[in-house]
Amino acid sequence: MTKVNCLNPISNLGTDLFSDNYEMTDNFADADVALVRSASVHDLELPDSLVAIARAGAGVNNIPLDKCAEKGIVVFNTPGANANGVKELVLCGMLLASRDIIGGNKWVADNKADENIGKTMEKAKKNFAGTELKGKKLGVIGLGAIGRLVANIGVSMGMDVIGHDPFLSVEAALGLKRTVHLVKSRDEIFKECDFISVHVPLLDDTKGMINKDTIAEMKDGVIILNFARDLLVNDDDMAEALASGKVRKYVTDFPNAKTANMEGVIATPHLGASTEESEDNCAVMAVEEIMNFIENGNIINSVNFPRADLGVCDKAGRVTVAHKNIPSMIGQLTSAVAEAGINVSDMVDKSRGDYAYAILDLDAPATDELVEKIKAVDGVIRVRVVK
Repeated sequence: MTKVNCLNPISNLGTDLFSDNYEMTDNFADADVALVRSASVHDLELPDSLVAIARAGAGVNNIPLDKCAEKGIVVFNTPGANANGVKELVLCGMLLASRDIIGGNKWVADNKADENIGKTMEKAKKNFAGTELKGKKLGVIGLGAIGRLVANIGVSMGMDVIGHDPFLSVEAALGLKRTVHLVKSRDEIFKECDFISVHVPLLDDTKGMINKDTIAEMKDGVIILNFARDLLVNDDDMAEALASGKVRKYVTDFPNAKTANMEGVIATPHLGASTEESEDNCAVMAVEEIMNFIENGNIINSVNFPRADLGVCDKAGRVTVAHKNIPSMIGQLTSAVAEAGINVSDMVDKSRGDYAYAILDLDAPATDELVEKIKAVDGVIRVRVVK
């Protein structure tokens, strides 16, 4: 029986997928697997029983990835499950930034007691005039699950869309509308676009990518949208650009003490994935990842271990091994199996940084003796008998 702990409330559409072989527990210390949304795992003692954590969402800043990897705990996330929800909020952000809807709405609230508001608004509305999206140039930096949807919706709105992603996958490329023009450098987007929407992870190369130097390359009156990560934008440089009018509006889903007090900022409190549909999709995806891992040993969408997939477990035995990414490991694992008198019918061993993960299909059930032999191999972190 696999014990499941939910550190946050998780949609029933996900948890209802668990079969009778799974048991929910309120005690994290007893858990074999855990599901989490926003709760911090950093200060929790990771129980020896814990083999996997699934984050119902994309970001994993609330989980100690290295600590988990050292203990052989696989951490999953759910990329793309909330993509449509974020895409729709980006579209909303573009409309709010190009049309002064917020200012107009506030005017109505401030003048709601005016009995002649129907007439006075005809004079006031010129103060809230804006521009249309159609015909404007939209630059999308990062064409993953969310970015490609933003690019496509821009095309549907009649915009001229330019995209940049040095790591563009075949799947993402096939999902783009034909009129999305791909460029080799994000500098081309900085120089040409009326709207710039960033959808990249926070890396050394992307941290502070929107700064005084890149803003200087942009058109006067550019609108910048950040629904990816707070630190992609240098707040002090953005404040100067907004004050000077170089940047017309900065739309962000990650307000902080600085941006929340800036003129020209349209901020939402991290609402990108805050839809019923996104929460349901993330929960379903997280549970399916956990069940595939527990029942087949497969790793899909992990952030601290490599992808490794041998399909449904239909052999007599299957063993998984989390280990350090060091030389001669595959030979040592197969030798241990051979010494136990068991044949390896199929296997996969993938690496990611300092860590690696192997799945071995066997022609006979794994014995306790075999498990101990594998555990004794230098560099092995965790051994799990799937079947």
